[in-house]
Amino acid sequence: MKQRLITAIIGIIIIVPIILYGNWPFLLISYLLATIALYELIRMYGLKQNNLYLILSSIFLWLLIYPGENITVSNFVLTKYDIIMLFVVILLVMTVISKNKFTFDQASFLVFSTLYIGTAFYYLLITRLEGLNYFLFILFIIWATDTGAYFIGKFFGKRKLWPEISPNKTIGGAVGGIIIAIMVSIVFQLVYPFDKSFLAIVVITVVISIFGQLGDLVASAIKRHYDVKDFGKIFPGHGGILDRLDSLLFVLIVLFIIQVF
Repeated sequence: MKQRLITAIIGIIIIVPIILYGNWPFLLISYLLATIALYELIRMYGLKQNNLYLILSSIFLWLLIYPGENITVSNFVLTKYDIIMLFVVILLVMTVISKNKFTFDQASFLVFSTLYIGTAFYYLLITRLEGLNYFLFILFIIWATDTGAYFIGKFFGKRKLWPEISPNKTIGGAVGGIIIAIMVSIVFQLVYPFDKSFLAIVVITVVISIFGQLGDLVASAIKRHYDVKDFGKIFPGHGGILDRLDSLLFVLIVLFIIQVF
């Protein structure tokens, strides 16, 4: 517990000023965290010669994260879809060159991992560029959900939510997390209001809270499948980048799909 607390305090001291300032420091930290997250997945999967695959995947990851719809070099324009398909083609060619030592399954894992991490961090950057209030609101709702789910689940959680995936989560905790998140969203709207009704803010909050918890369950399911406790060890007592950002990354993708802001 002491180690977790020290890590959390150091993390807050470093990351909060970067979030508040935004601009190029936020861009750099996003690229760094995304690269580490991708490395965590590649290492978890157990790809041999993972440095080669990490370098190749990272190049396409960085192109996907780039905060623009297209990448233009001279008169040559690449859309994000073009980038993804180019990555797919290169990996498929590698299966032939390696005489199937590098397999289709491995290529599929790299594409999916790079696409998921790249898309999520792209939306992370776009959200911060849209405005600090949007970004802080999402963070506060996710933190409120986690805190509410933990404490309310601890005292009132009787029935397990999904024991096969995450044995410590309860239905009471999940509902409690949503309730605390709604309370926090109302306070946020009073202090730092959006141009939306309270009803709209509550609905958005419920969406964030539910999908934040789903994102955490998705991460737990992946770790159980690959039989690992944590994605990484970069944060002592807290695990890796994906252990800390699993809910946020999942929520950001969902919010941009349904276009709530």
